[in-house]
Amino acid sequence: MANEILNSLLKEYEQKKIREEIAAENRKEELYNKIPRLRKLDDEINFSAISTTMDILNKKNSSLSSLSDKIHSLKKEKEEILKKNHIDTTYLKPHYECSLCNDTGYIQKDNYQTEMCPCLKQKLLDISFNKSNMSNLDKENFSTFNEMLFSDEVNSEKYKFHISPRENMRRIRDKSIEFVQNFDNPDYKNLLFSGNTGLRKNFSF
Repeated sequence: MANEILNSLLKEYEQKKIREEIAAENRKEELYNKIPRLRKLDDEINFSAISTTMDILNKKNSSLSSLSDKIHSLKKEKEEILKKNHIDTTYLKPHYECSLCNDTGYIQKDNYQTEMCPCLKQKLLDISFNKSNMSNLDKENFSTFNEMLFSDEVNSEKYKFHISPRENMRRIRDKSIEFVQNFDNPDYKNLLFSGNTGLRKNFSF
């Protein structure tokens, strides 16, 4: 089930990334039509970058400096045109929802290994949270615990306890708080709430 959720999210990420990259290309094409010089500049920049790469591979270091200067000059002219037309340089780039992973779900670390991006982790947590039926924690929590909801009658035959349901719930609340306070303690045991439907386990505390 977890793999299905992850795969579904990654498909959403891929579609979102593709949509934004297409939108960026459309913005670029629209701008090229308005300012043809920009298209020519980008073509020259790309060609110069390829030439630089080829020279590096062929160890032609003598021409690297001139190619670098040319690319710098072309980029400067492009920036001036954009500035003159009040266009931000980010306008031509994809506007990814997450700048860390560029909407891929994963980021590359310094050792070239990849790890899950915080944005994807948060989406997985949100899905798990929604499936856990804990969406009302702002209303159902320790601060809103009301012991008066439970009877103070002591009836061992009826409740199977020698204490009242109210006192029992106080003990459950105190034990739950103790559990939360020791949540990071690996030596502390877990809690298990069990019982039939309608016993208000969801609002025990």
